[in-house]
Amino acid sequence: MELTISTPAILFSTVSLMMIAFTNRYLAIASLIRELHDKFRQSPDSNYVDQIKHLHRRVHIIRNIQFIIVSSLLLSAVSMLFIYLQYQYAAQVLFFIALLLQILALSLSIWEISLSIHALKIELSDMEEQLGKGSGFFGRFKVEE
Repeated sequence: MELTISTPAILFSTVSLMMIAFTNRYLAIASLIRELHDKFRQSPDSNYVDQIKHLHRRVHIIRNIQFIIVSSLLLSAVSMLFIYLQYQYAAQVLFFIALLLQILALSLSIWEISLSIHALKIELSDMEEQLGKGSGFFGRFKVEE
């Protein structure tokens, strides 16, 4: 298979969209951590600590996703350079690695989303306790750990 210079360029739009999405997620989570930290200082509660721990884990995953995405973009650009210089085999190898990195980033994204759901369950746990475990909205749409 011979790559053309436009093939690795396909990843550029994907990388851009993922960077925007995960930068926004990172900023939102960082803001939420600060807010929860302020609430914890006013009234120490283990619920705040649990939420902050989960959010901190998510921030690390998002940081790793961003690093992987940028690495994928870099490899795609180098692959394009190698295509231009007519080093076809090296370009194919680099493009293959760039695709693998994209797959890894998307997989980590799925994991981060599942952690998001778990964090939401922690945040809503006080409402569930007040309403009773099997009652109302929270009883019908139970989020499994």
